[in-house]
Amino acid sequence: MIFFSRAVCFLFLGFAFHVNAADNTQSASPPISKSSTIEGNGDPLEPINRVVFKFNDLVYSFVLRPVSDVYRTALPKIARDGVRNVLLNLNAPFILINDVLQGEMNRAWNTSRRIFINSTIGFAGVYDAASDIWGISAHSEDFGQTLGVWGVGEGFYLVLPVFGPSNPRDTIGLISKSFLDPVSQYLDHIDEKDAILGRVLAVGIDQYSGTIDDLDRLKESSLDYYAAVRSIYRQKRNSDILNGIPVKSLIPNLQNWSLHLTKN
Repeated sequence: MIFFSRAVCFLFLGFAFHVNAADNTQSASPPISKSSTIEGNGDPLEPINRVVFKFNDLVYSFVLRPVSDVYRTALPKIARDGVRNVLLNLNAPFILINDVLQGEMNRAWNTSRRIFINSTIGFAGVYDAASDIWGISAHSEDFGQTLGVWGVGEGFYLVLPVFGPSNPRDTIGLISKSFLDPVSQYLDHIDEKDAILGRVLAVGIDQYSGTIDDLDRLKESSLDYYAAVRSIYRQKRNSDILNGIPVKSLIPNLQNWSLHLTKN
């Protein structure tokens, strides 16, 4: 049952886009090795990747899009914002772990304060009091970023079934999420499998529903949708590793979404 729950969670995490807050604060990080850079198109599996990419696009269009459309129609924006805030707060302990693993003590302190403030004054995270009142902005971290910070190269480009754009490094980071995330581990420990699944479903629906319009514009304006997504994914992941150093965007709000066209 545990294996099944985690498998389903990974399935819907594949739909999800990592939430990125507008935190452009720079802090000292361990050096990123040259192995993290991209040479050529880095896509030796392109013919296979394109087939998987088309399959994923169909899955997103016929499964997640209808659910997301209902979600956006049924809930007003203020309610959707509350759901997103709760999900961000639940993910904060995992972000804190990666802050520490990256040696980002200032960011770890900010994350710790956000957890305390939003879990109390923010009514279990429904209201982002840390950001709105104290100006403590959120940021996103995952284990794939942690590996990148410590010099693990991205390797070749890879499109996973359902999970979407990735690479060996980020695939390891994605798999590690269920084992390193304190909230998931706690829910697993108390045998709350439904809560684990519900949380992941909510993350996938919420994050995808916020990117549908951008994906449609990208698809319509790109001569090669596959190549555009590949480029955006790489740029965004490199920017994430560098803590949000601006990169050229192929769509206006690239900084607001982290493709795993697809981690929470």
